Amino acid sequence: MGFTRILLFLIVSMQILPAQQGGKKKKPAPFSWVSPVPASRLKQSPLPEGLKHSTFRSTSMGMDVGYYIYLPPGYDKAENKDKHYSVVYFLHGGRPGSESKSIRIATFVNRAIKSGGIEPMIYVFPNGGPMSWYNYPKKENGLGEDVFVKELIPHIDKKWRTTGQASGRAIEGFSQGGRGTTRIMFKYPALFASAAPGGSGYGPEKRIQENGGKESEHVQFAEGDNAWDLAEKFAEQKDRPALPIMLWVGTKGFNYKFNLKFSKYLGELKVPHEKLIIEGVDHSAVRNYEKRGLELMQFHQKNFKTASK
Repeated sequence: MGFTRILLFLIVSMQILPAQQGGKKKKPAPFSWVSPVPASRLKQSPLPEGLKHSTFRSTSMGMDVGYYIYLPPGYDKAENKDKHYSVVYFLHGGRPGSESKSIRIATFVNRAIKSGGIEPMIYVFPNGGPMSWYNYPKKENGLGEDVFVKELIPHIDKKWRTTGQASGRAIEGFSQGGRGTTRIMFKYPALFASAAPGGSGYGPEKRIQENGGKESEHVQFAEGDNAWDLAEKFAEQKDRPALPIMLWVGTKGFNYKFNLKFSKYLGELKVPHEKLIIEGVDHSAVRNYEKRGLELMQFHQKNFKTASK
């Protein structure tokens, strides 16, 4: 009888132990403002052609901040040493930030330039900070919006051969980056020749608006710091810049319906904008770019030309 009890105990222990081990929650890795693609991944999947990693020193935080930059073919040739290029800033999705999240977009940019679909231009893929593009003082070094607008953009214009002018600068992003793009383009419209928020989570932005800045039980933004209120504030500006805007979203994406609602809202506010509705595509920046990305790139190029006249 004693042997039977021991055997039963061993069997039960073997069944419970894996479940207990599997039930342990893995601690999230600490956030880093510098997060390039790990070397182990690069061996299996090299960076897109023309893409390189770089950093700059944030004076406000006293630390390095990472970003990827795509430089078009011919950028380093001696005959182009005096040539300056327009630049598109692509804001990644997800939270927290990482400059490696949206770099596959560079593949489509490179292909479009080489095929003659667009003129050579620079694309920058920044790190959005611990709250991905939002100023969030509750987190240490959490002013992602300020680091992007007030530090990264001036750094890029100084280090790389951009035009250095709003007429040659565009902002774009997807999902969380679409939310960030929307907030930033309405706060700083004079900084950009065009803006293209994609697959944006305007549902959470609406919840923030309706709950005094509260996104969830644990996340509280400043009251009024949301896409809906900022759009209204922008619309009320009598001397607002004529910022060309394109909303883009896949019809199978979970943010699709709220993108249509936000477009309708912009119409009610009399804020001009275009829509790029991508049939049959889910919530993926890459798959949207595979199908209609060239139109987004050409949208920016068209507005660069218009703004520089």
